[in-house]
Amino acid sequence: MTAPIAPYGFVAPFFLLFVAFGLFPMLYTAWVSLTDRDLLRPDDAEFIGLQNYVDLMGDTYFWNATKNTFALMFLCTVPQLVLALLLAHVLNSRIRARTLFRMGVLLPNITSIVAVTIVFSSLFGYNFGLFNWLLGLVGIDPVNWQAGEWTSKIAIASMVIWRWTGYNALIYLAAMQAIPKEQYEAAAIDGASTWRQIWHVTLPALRPTIAFTALVSIIGQIQLFTEPLLFTTEPGSVTGGIDRQFQTLALLLYEEGFRLRHFGYGSAIAWLMFLITVLLAVAAYFVTASGMRVAHASSRRRNRGRGAGRTGRLDTLSTDALAALAASAKAPAPGRAGANGQSSRRTSADSGRGGNENTPGGTR
Repeated sequence: MTAPIAPYGFVAPFFLLFVAFGLFPMLYTAWVSLTDRDLLRPDDAEFIGLQNYVDLMGDTYFWNATKNTFALMFLCTVPQLVLALLLAHVLNSRIRARTLFRMGVLLPNITSIVAVTIVFSSLFGYNFGLFNWLLGLVGIDPVNWQAGEWTSKIAIASMVIWRWTGYNALIYLAAMQAIPKEQYEAAAIDGASTWRQIWHVTLPALRPTIAFTALVSIIGQIQLFTEPLLFTTEPGSVTGGIDRQFQTLALLLYEEGFRLRHFGYGSAIAWLMFLITVLLAVAAYFVTASGMRVAHASSRRRNRGRGAGRTGRLDTLSTDALAALAASAKAPAPGRAGANGQSSRRTSADSGRGGNENTPGGTR
Protein backbone atom coordinates (compact mmCIF):
# COMPACT_ATOMS: atom_id res chain seq x y z
CA MET A 1 0.00 0.00 0.00
CA THR A 2 2.97 2.29 0.51
CA ALA A 3 4.08 2.43 -3.13
CA PRO A 4 0.73 3.58 -4.61
CA ILE A 5 0.21 6.21 -1.89
CA ALA A 6 3.76 7.62 -1.91
CA PRO A 7 3.33 9.96 -4.94
CA TYR A 8 0.29 11.59 -3.31
CA GLY A 9 2.33 12.19 -0.20
CA PHE A 10 5.03 13.94 -2.23
CA VAL A 11 2.56 16.39 -3.83
CA ALA A 12 0.43 16.84 -0.68
CA PRO A 13 2.43 19.83 0.68
CA PHE A 14 1.63 21.87 -2.41
CA PHE A 15 -2.10 21.20 -2.14
CA LEU A 16 -2.09 21.94 1.58
CA LEU A 17 -0.41 25.29 0.98
CA PHE A 18 -2.74 26.04 -1.91
CA VAL A 19 -5.83 25.30 0.18
CA ALA A 20 -4.54 27.38 3.11
CA PHE A 21 -3.21 30.41 1.20
CA GLY A 22 -5.04 30.23 -2.12
CA LEU A 23 -8.39 28.48 -2.13
CA PHE A 24 -9.61 29.49 1.33
CA PRO A 25 -8.86 33.24 0.95
CA MET A 26 -10.53 33.19 -2.47
CA LEU A 27 -13.69 31.52 -1.16
CA TYR A 28 -13.73 33.73 1.93
CA THR A 29 -13.44 36.83 -0.28
CA ALA A 30 -16.41 35.58 -2.31
CA TRP A 31 -18.43 35.28 0.91
CA VAL A 32 -17.36 38.74 2.12
CA SER A 33 -18.37 40.25 -1.24
CA LEU A 34 -21.96 39.21 -0.48
CA THR A 35 -22.04 41.24 2.73
CA ASP A 36 -22.00 44.88 3.78
CA ARG A 37 -19.02 44.86 6.10
CA ASP A 38 -16.78 47.46 7.66
CA LEU A 39 -13.11 46.56 7.81
CA LEU A 40 -12.82 47.49 11.50
CA ARG A 41 -16.20 46.04 12.57
CA PRO A 42 -16.44 42.54 11.05
CA ASP A 43 -19.06 41.43 13.61
CA ASP A 44 -21.59 43.93 12.25
CA ALA A 45 -21.59 42.38 8.76
CA GLU A 46 -24.94 42.22 7.00
CA PHE A 47 -25.72 39.76 4.22
CA ILE A 48 -26.94 41.68 1.15
CA GLY A 49 -26.47 39.11 -1.62
CA LEU A 50 -25.36 40.51 -4.97
CA GLN A 51 -26.05 44.13 -4.08
CA ASN A 52 -22.35 45.03 -4.12
CA TYR A 53 -22.05 43.77 -7.69
CA VAL A 54 -25.17 45.68 -8.71
CA ASP A 55 -23.73 48.85 -7.21
CA LEU A 56 -20.45 48.25 -9.06
CA MET A 57 -22.25 48.10 -12.39
CA GLY A 58 -23.50 51.63 -11.79
CA ASP A 59 -20.29 53.00 -10.29
CA THR A 60 -18.55 55.47 -12.62
CA TYR A 61 -15.30 55.10 -10.69
CA PHE A 62 -15.32 51.34 -11.35
CA TRP A 63 -15.81 51.78 -15.08
CA ASN A 64 -13.17 54.51 -15.18
CA ALA A 65 -10.70 52.21 -13.40
CA THR A 66 -11.60 49.37 -15.78
CA LYS A 67 -10.99 51.61 -18.80
CA ASN A 68 -7.65 52.76 -17.40
CA THR A 69 -6.62 49.18 -16.62
CA PHE A 70 -7.31 47.95 -20.15
CA ALA A 71 -5.65 50.99 -21.71
CA LEU A 72 -2.51 50.37 -19.65
CA MET A 73 -2.75 46.67 -20.49
CA PHE A 74 -2.57 47.48 -24.20
CA LEU A 75 0.18 50.10 -23.82
CA CYS A 76 2.31 47.79 -21.70
CA THR A 77 1.76 44.32 -23.15
CA VAL A 78 2.05 44.85 -26.91
CA PRO A 79 5.30 46.92 -27.02
CA GLN A 80 6.78 44.82 -24.24
CA LEU A 81 6.33 41.50 -26.03
CA VAL A 82 7.42 42.87 -29.41
CA LEU A 83 10.62 44.30 -27.92
CA ALA A 84 11.20 41.06 -26.01
CA LEU A 85 10.94 39.03 -29.23
CA LEU A 86 13.43 41.25 -31.03
CA LEU A 87 15.78 41.25 -28.07
CA ALA A 88 15.61 37.47 -27.76
CA HIS A 89 16.38 37.10 -31.47
CA VAL A 90 19.48 39.29 -31.05
CA LEU A 91 20.60 37.34 -27.97
CA ASN A 92 20.08 34.08 -29.86
CA SER A 93 22.41 35.14 -32.68
CA ARG A 94 26.17 34.84 -32.66
CA ILE A 95 27.38 37.97 -30.90
CA ARG A 96 30.25 38.58 -28.56
CA ALA A 97 29.68 38.41 -24.79
CA ARG A 98 26.29 36.77 -25.18
CA THR A 99 26.28 35.56 -21.58
CA LEU A 100 26.97 39.06 -20.30
CA PHE A 101 24.10 40.54 -22.29
CA ARG A 102 21.75 37.74 -21.26
CA MET A 103 22.51 38.47 -17.63
CA GLY A 104 22.19 42.20 -18.18
CA VAL A 105 18.67 42.14 -19.58
CA LEU A 106 17.42 40.67 -16.30
CA LEU A 107 18.81 43.48 -14.15
CA PRO A 108 15.72 45.74 -14.50
CA ASN A 109 13.51 42.91 -13.27
CA ILE A 110 15.46 42.33 -10.07
CA THR A 111 15.62 46.06 -9.29
CA SER A 112 13.26 47.29 -6.58
CA ILE A 113 9.97 48.37 -8.10
CA VAL A 114 9.78 51.29 -5.69
CA ALA A 115 13.21 52.52 -6.80
CA VAL A 116 12.24 52.16 -10.45
CA THR A 117 9.04 54.14 -9.96
CA ILE A 118 10.79 56.93 -8.03
CA VAL A 119 13.49 57.25 -10.70
CA PHE A 120 10.99 57.34 -13.55
CA SER A 121 8.82 59.84 -11.68
CA SER A 122 11.87 62.11 -11.53
CA LEU A 123 12.58 61.57 -15.22
CA PHE A 124 8.99 62.56 -16.08
CA GLY A 125 8.98 65.55 -13.71
CA TYR A 126 7.46 68.77 -15.01
CA ASN A 127 10.12 71.29 -13.96
CA PHE A 128 13.36 69.35 -13.76
CA GLY A 129 12.57 66.11 -15.59
CA LEU A 130 14.98 64.73 -18.16
CA PHE A 131 12.32 64.14 -20.81
CA ASN A 132 10.98 67.69 -20.62
CA TRP A 133 14.55 68.94 -20.90
CA LEU A 134 15.02 66.89 -24.06
CA LEU A 135 11.74 68.23 -25.45
CA GLY A 136 12.96 71.76 -24.73
CA LEU A 137 16.05 71.14 -26.87
CA VAL A 138 13.84 70.70 -29.94
CA GLY A 139 11.55 73.61 -29.08
CA ILE A 140 8.63 71.70 -27.52
CA ASP A 141 6.97 73.05 -24.40
CA PRO A 142 7.22 71.03 -21.17
CA VAL A 143 4.58 68.33 -20.69
CA ASN A 144 2.78 67.77 -17.41
CA TRP A 145 3.06 64.00 -17.54
CA GLN A 146 1.16 63.35 -14.30
CA ALA A 147 -1.81 65.58 -15.17
CA GLY A 148 -2.56 64.36 -18.69
CA GLU A 149 -4.71 61.30 -19.30
CA TRP A 150 -2.60 59.66 -22.00
CA THR A 151 0.74 61.18 -21.00
CA SER A 152 0.39 59.65 -17.53
CA LYS A 153 -0.47 56.27 -19.01
CA ILE A 154 2.53 56.46 -21.36
CA ALA A 155 4.83 57.27 -18.44
CA ILE A 156 3.48 54.36 -16.36
CA ALA A 157 3.67 52.01 -19.34
CA SER A 158 7.34 52.94 -19.89
CA MET A 159 8.12 51.83 -16.34
CA VAL A 160 6.45 48.46 -16.86
CA ILE A 161 8.06 47.93 -20.27
CA TRP A 162 11.54 48.78 -18.98
CA ARG A 163 11.17 46.40 -16.05
CA TRP A 164 9.65 43.33 -17.72
CA THR A 165 11.01 43.28 -21.29
CA GLY A 166 14.21 41.48 -20.33
CA TYR A 167 12.31 38.88 -18.30
CA ASN A 168 10.11 37.97 -21.27
CA ALA A 169 13.12 38.06 -23.60
CA LEU A 170 14.82 35.32 -21.58
CA ILE A 171 11.66 33.18 -21.80
CA TYR A 172 11.59 33.65 -25.58
CA LEU A 173 15.31 32.93 -25.76
CA ALA A 174 14.85 29.59 -24.01
CA ALA A 175 12.03 28.70 -26.42
CA MET A 176 14.09 29.77 -29.45
CA GLN A 177 16.94 27.50 -28.45
CA ALA A 178 14.55 24.55 -28.64
CA ILE A 179 13.79 25.28 -32.33
CA PRO A 180 15.82 22.98 -34.59
CA LYS A 181 18.64 24.80 -36.36
CA GLU A 182 17.83 22.93 -39.55
CA GLN A 183 14.71 25.07 -40.00
CA TYR A 184 16.73 28.28 -40.02
CA GLU A 185 19.33 26.72 -42.32
CA ALA A 186 16.63 25.60 -44.75
CA ALA A 187 15.06 29.07 -44.69
CA ALA A 188 18.45 30.68 -45.32
CA ILE A 189 19.10 28.32 -48.25
CA ASP A 190 15.72 29.30 -49.70
CA GLY A 191 16.81 32.93 -49.55
CA ALA A 192 14.69 34.04 -46.57
CA SER A 193 15.86 37.22 -44.89
CA THR A 194 16.13 37.65 -41.13
CA TRP A 195 12.66 39.18 -40.88
CA ARG A 196 11.11 36.38 -42.94
CA GLN A 197 12.84 33.81 -40.74
CA ILE A 198 11.34 35.48 -37.67
CA TRP A 199 7.88 35.60 -39.27
CA HIS A 200 7.77 32.13 -40.82
CA VAL A 201 10.00 30.08 -38.49
CA THR A 202 10.33 31.73 -35.11
CA LEU A 203 6.80 33.04 -34.53
CA PRO A 204 4.94 29.79 -35.42
CA ALA A 205 7.25 27.81 -33.15
CA LEU A 206 6.87 30.34 -30.31
CA ARG A 207 3.07 30.56 -30.47
CA PRO A 208 2.44 28.71 -27.16
CA THR A 209 5.23 30.68 -25.45
CA ILE A 210 3.84 33.97 -26.74
CA ALA A 211 0.39 33.03 -25.43
CA PHE A 212 1.90 32.22 -22.03
CA THR A 213 3.83 35.48 -21.75
CA ALA A 214 0.84 37.47 -22.98
CA LEU A 215 -1.39 35.86 -20.36
CA VAL A 216 1.13 36.48 -17.57
CA SER A 217 1.55 40.10 -18.70
CA ILE A 218 -2.22 40.60 -18.80
CA ILE A 219 -2.57 39.23 -15.27
CA GLY A 220 0.19 41.59 -14.16
CA GLN A 221 -1.55 44.59 -15.75
CA ILE A 222 -4.85 43.73 -14.06
CA GLN A 223 -3.00 43.78 -10.74
CA LEU A 224 -0.98 46.93 -11.57
CA PHE A 225 -0.66 48.85 -8.32
CA THR A 226 2.75 50.19 -7.30
CA GLU A 227 3.57 52.23 -10.41
CA PRO A 228 0.38 54.33 -10.46
CA LEU A 229 0.41 54.60 -6.66
CA LEU A 230 3.88 56.18 -6.53
CA PHE A 231 3.59 58.14 -9.77
CA THR A 232 1.01 60.58 -8.45
CA THR A 233 2.10 64.07 -7.43
CA GLU A 234 0.13 63.89 -4.17
CA PRO A 235 1.94 61.67 -1.65
CA GLY A 236 -0.32 59.02 -0.16
CA SER A 237 -3.08 59.51 -2.73
CA VAL A 238 -4.75 56.37 -4.09
CA THR A 239 -7.08 58.07 -6.57
CA GLY A 240 -4.63 57.82 -9.48
CA GLY A 241 -4.33 61.52 -10.19
CA ILE A 242 -6.59 64.48 -9.51
CA ASP A 243 -9.15 63.36 -12.10
CA ARG A 244 -8.53 59.63 -11.53
CA GLN A 245 -6.93 59.59 -14.97
CA PHE A 246 -4.67 56.63 -14.20
CA GLN A 247 -6.48 54.88 -11.34
CA THR A 248 -6.44 51.12 -11.94
CA LEU A 249 -8.71 48.42 -10.55
CA ALA A 250 -6.10 47.52 -7.94
CA LEU A 251 -5.96 51.14 -6.76
CA LEU A 252 -9.75 51.31 -6.58
CA LEU A 253 -9.80 48.06 -4.61
CA TYR A 254 -7.28 49.50 -2.16
CA GLU A 255 -9.21 52.74 -1.86
CA GLU A 256 -12.58 51.10 -1.21
CA GLY A 257 -11.37 48.25 0.96
CA PHE A 258 -8.63 49.82 3.08
CA ARG A 259 -9.08 53.59 2.90
CA LEU A 260 -12.87 53.84 2.99
CA ARG A 261 -13.15 50.48 4.86
CA HIS A 262 -15.90 49.19 2.54
CA PHE A 263 -14.62 45.64 2.88
CA GLY A 264 -17.53 43.93 1.16
CA TYR A 265 -17.47 46.38 -1.73
CA GLY A 266 -13.70 45.94 -2.12
CA SER A 267 -14.10 42.16 -2.07
CA ALA A 268 -16.61 42.43 -4.92
CA ILE A 269 -14.02 44.39 -6.93
CA ALA A 270 -11.45 41.68 -6.21
CA TRP A 271 -13.77 38.96 -7.44
CA LEU A 272 -14.58 40.85 -10.62
CA MET A 273 -10.85 41.20 -11.24
CA PHE A 274 -10.54 37.43 -10.79
CA LEU A 275 -13.38 36.76 -13.24
CA ILE A 276 -11.80 39.11 -15.82
CA THR A 277 -8.52 37.22 -15.45
CA VAL A 278 -10.27 33.87 -15.97
CA LEU A 279 -12.06 35.12 -19.09
CA LEU A 280 -8.82 36.44 -20.57
CA ALA A 281 -7.06 33.15 -19.78
CA VAL A 282 -9.80 31.18 -21.55
CA ALA A 283 -9.62 33.53 -24.54
CA ALA A 284 -5.84 33.13 -24.70
CA TYR A 285 -6.25 29.34 -24.62
CA PHE A 286 -8.70 29.30 -27.52
CA VAL A 287 -6.60 31.73 -29.54
CA THR A 288 -3.56 29.51 -29.04
CA ALA A 289 -5.46 26.32 -29.87
CA SER A 290 -7.01 27.81 -33.02
CA GLY A 291 -3.63 29.19 -34.05
CA MET A 292 -2.02 25.77 -33.72
CA ARG A 293 -4.78 24.21 -35.85
CA VAL A 294 -4.33 26.89 -38.52
CA ALA A 295 -0.55 26.34 -38.48
CA HIS A 296 -0.92 22.57 -38.88
CA ALA A 297 -3.47 23.02 -41.68
CA SER A 298 -1.24 25.46 -43.56
CA SER A 299 1.71 23.08 -43.14
CA ARG A 300 -0.30 20.23 -44.64
CA ARG A 301 -1.39 22.45 -47.53
CA ARG A 302 2.22 23.44 -48.20
CA ASN A 303 3.29 19.80 -48.23
CA ARG A 304 0.49 18.88 -50.62
CA GLY A 305 1.41 21.86 -52.79
CA ARG A 306 5.01 20.72 -52.97
CA GLY A 307 3.93 17.22 -53.98
CA ALA A 308 1.60 18.61 -56.64
CA GLY A 309 4.39 20.84 -57.91
CA ARG A 310 6.69 17.87 -58.33
CA THR A 311 3.94 15.95 -60.16
CA GLY A 312 3.30 18.91 -62.45
CA ARG A 313 6.98 19.16 -63.28
CA LEU A 314 7.06 15.44 -64.17
CA ASP A 315 3.98 15.87 -66.35
CA THR A 316 5.77 18.54 -68.34
CA LEU A 317 8.55 16.18 -69.36
CA SER A 318 8.45 15.24 -73.04
CA THR A 319 7.60 11.76 -74.24
CA ASP A 320 11.13 11.26 -75.50
CA ALA A 321 12.54 12.15 -72.08
CA LEU A 322 10.22 9.66 -70.41
CA ALA A 323 11.21 7.02 -72.95
CA ALA A 324 14.87 7.74 -72.28
CA LEU A 325 14.26 7.42 -68.54
CA ALA A 326 12.49 4.10 -69.08
CA ALA A 327 15.27 2.79 -71.34
CA SER A 328 17.93 3.76 -68.83
CA ALA A 329 15.97 2.02 -66.10
CA LYS A 330 15.82 -1.19 -68.17
CA ALA A 331 19.46 -1.07 -69.27
CA PRO A 332 21.74 -3.54 -67.43
CA ALA A 333 24.11 -2.25 -64.85
CA PRO A 334 27.75 -1.96 -65.97
CA GLY A 335 28.92 -4.50 -63.44
CA ARG A 336 26.54 -7.16 -64.79
CA ALA A 337 27.14 -6.68 -68.53
CA GLY A 338 29.52 -9.67 -68.81
CA ALA A 339 27.17 -11.95 -66.99
CA ASN A 340 24.26 -10.89 -69.14
CA GLY A 341 26.32 -11.35 -72.32
CA GLN A 342 27.45 -14.79 -71.23
CA SER A 343 23.89 -15.71 -70.41
CA SER A 344 22.68 -14.58 -73.83
CA ARG A 345 25.40 -16.61 -75.60
CA ARG A 346 24.54 -19.66 -73.52
CA THR A 347 20.90 -19.24 -74.44
CA SER A 348 21.79 -18.98 -78.15
CA ALA A 349 23.98 -22.05 -78.00
CA ASP A 350 21.33 -24.02 -76.20
CA SER A 351 18.74 -23.04 -78.77
CA GLY A 352 21.13 -24.11 -81.57
CA ARG A 353 21.67 -27.51 -80.03
CA GLY A 354 17.97 -27.85 -79.56
CA GLY A 355 17.43 -27.11 -83.24
CA ASN A 356 19.93 -29.79 -84.28
CA GLU A 357 18.25 -32.33 -82.08
CA ASN A 358 14.80 -31.58 -83.41
CA THR A 359 15.77 -31.35 -87.07
CA PRO A 360 14.83 -34.45 -89.12
CA GLY A 361 17.90 -36.12 -90.33
CA GLY A 362 20.10 -34.37 -87.91
CA THR A 363 22.81 -36.25 -85.97
CA ARG A 364 22.48 -36.70 -82.24
